[in-house]
Amino acid sequence: AAPVAPKYTYTPLNHLKGGTIVNLYGAVKFFKPPYVSKGTDYCSVVTIVDQSNVKLTCTLFNGNLDALPKIYKIGDIVRFHRIKIREYNKQMQGITGIGFASLTFDGTVGAPIVPRTSSKSYSFTEEEQKTIEELRTWAASNLSVCGPTAKLSGIQPMLFFDLTCQLVGKAEVDGSSFLLKVWDGTKCPHPSWKVLVEESDLEGDKVLIHRLRNLIVDILVYDNHVKLAKSLKVGSFLRIYSLHTKQASAENQPDVSYVEFHLHGGTCYGRGIRVLPENNPDVKELKAFMDSVNLTESQNVESMSSMELDGIFGNLSCKSNWKLIHSLLLHKNSTGHVIFNIALKKTWSVFLSFKQKVFGRYKIHMDLLDQKTIFTYSSISQQKQEVPDGDDFDLILRDCAASAPNPEVHNSLWYDCEVWDTENQGQRKIAVHFVKHDELLQEPEDTLIMVQGGTLKEIRKLSRRFKCIIPVRSTKEDLELLDLSAPFLLQGKIWHYGCKQCSNQKTIQSLSSLAEEEPSWEPTEIARVLGIEPLQYVFVMKFTLDDGTGALDAYLFDYEKFFQIPASEVLTSSLLQEKMEMIMNILCPSGTKLDDLPWLECFIRSYNVKDGMEQQVCYQIFDTMVAEDVI
Repeated sequence: AAPVAPKYTYTPLNHLKGGTIVNLYGAVKFFKPPYVSKGTDYCSVVTIVDQSNVKLTCTLFNGNLDALPKIYKIGDIVRFHRIKIREYNKQMQGITGIGFASLTFDGTVGAPIVPRTSSKSYSFTEEEQKTIEELRTWAASNLSVCGPTAKLSGIQPMLFFDLTCQLVGKAEVDGSSFLLKVWDGTKCPHPSWKVLVEESDLEGDKVLIHRLRNLIVDILVYDNHVKLAKSLKVGSFLRIYSLHTKQASAENQPDVSYVEFHLHGGTCYGRGIRVLPENNPDVKELKAFMDSVNLTESQNVESMSSMELDGIFGNLSCKSNWKLIHSLLLHKNSTGHVIFNIALKKTWSVFLSFKQKVFGRYKIHMDLLDQKTIFTYSSISQQKQEVPDGDDFDLILRDCAASAPNPEVHNSLWYDCEVWDTENQGQRKIAVHFVKHDELLQEPEDTLIMVQGGTLKEIRKLSRRFKCIIPVRSTKEDLELLDLSAPFLLQGKIWHYGCKQCSNQKTIQSLSSLAEEEPSWEPTEIARVLGIEPLQYVFVMKFTLDDGTGALDAYLFDYEKFFQIPASEVLTSSLLQEKMEMIMNILCPSGTKLDDLPWLECFIRSYNVKDGMEQQVCYQIFDTMVAEDVI
């Protein structure tokens, strides 16, 4: 006799009790595609609902990816057997236990009822078929079944959406990002970036990729999605969830914009990738559409294609520069790996640091600075460099003042010199060299002066009167800059520093080329002609962020965008310091519990820092601004 299928009892979601093991049916209200957990298992999070309008969030683990529910979209119907129920914070939760099994069904009303499962043996009765049909009908009226799906032809910048597509190429970019080349048969209406990789690193049919060049978009996936991306087979059909488009512009052509595609790290908002089987209804529809596309027509578009933009944008996304972007913590693209709403714990400190704007690789040392210490970072030596405070600068100046000015360099065709004797200071002499324009002296507020032998107090007095001051000393033949431990330029209260390791200093005579023109004495121009790699003031801060599930330390390296306050001016302005204090008191009020703290919506990305042989994952806040109503 044929074996009799066991009869299962299914528990409505409003009848669940903690500490029980039950069988369930439900419609998917939210889900996260399977991802690698902190251990070796895969994890999937699913929230289901039924006609009782009660929802249940289930956290499912399994070492076998195929054993987890094959959910493709909101509205799918799931059947869970032997799921363990526990109560947490007065809410029921579902977790996998011994013997857990699942079936998944398309939630579309009228679609064939065919279970998705990797199991070779399961039972399914006519009564259960009726249950699925009833749940489908209910979900169609009570769930927002249609997710934020979009075709490439309909995307806009700053959009999060789900994309169904075919993979035609893939390549590793670096350890924390991976390139997927995909198409869906439609053309992106905006120029899109091309991530440049070595041809030998690109897996896929090169001829096909070239034929589809105007229809393909490049997607970078990050962090926890990289392992799955590497395993994807070229030619497979994918659904990418919570894909992000971001508008950017090229450094060399800021008027030309393009669109970047990113699958950020983490699993927030259901972010992830699913491989769809070829018998999936959406895949069948997509394949039929792709077969109808006229590739010849798509290759002859009048608008600038993505391939034509390679020369404009390629330098922004090549391998070496991509690694640079992560290590420099500069915002070039939307590599925002995670978007959080986060409560700030009271652990903030405000620091000032310098960071240079360079185009080489260097290692970030995540030092927490006290308010009396300022560091620079070197791109070549990969070492931090301490910047002197006022007392240290004064000692440098006094040391240089010990030697008398050289009379042979007192005057030149492009500057005039005046020398003063100081009284009761050991006959110390101060030489001030006034840079001329067209052999004429300018008004003091427009004049650059070079000062030799002055103390910090004297130079500060001169900076109130003259536009710019360069501290110098004299050699047997010429004037020269001080060691770059000191600022190379003073503009009012702002001091400009250069990198000792990265600069290739030129003689002070190089300034004469600026003096010949009508000089504006911009610091960047002065640094350029003197061969100095300038350092830039930045805020360096560490936030401890907590969203209720755990804490995360996130660093902020910011010039002026986050607080809308220039870091270069806050040291010298009591008004700006008060403004900073007010903002931080709003973000991190004292004497409050975690539940009472404000929420911060920000972009966060991860990056790797190598310390010796060990790799450490750090997190950075980027592309985030304090709202005007807070300021």
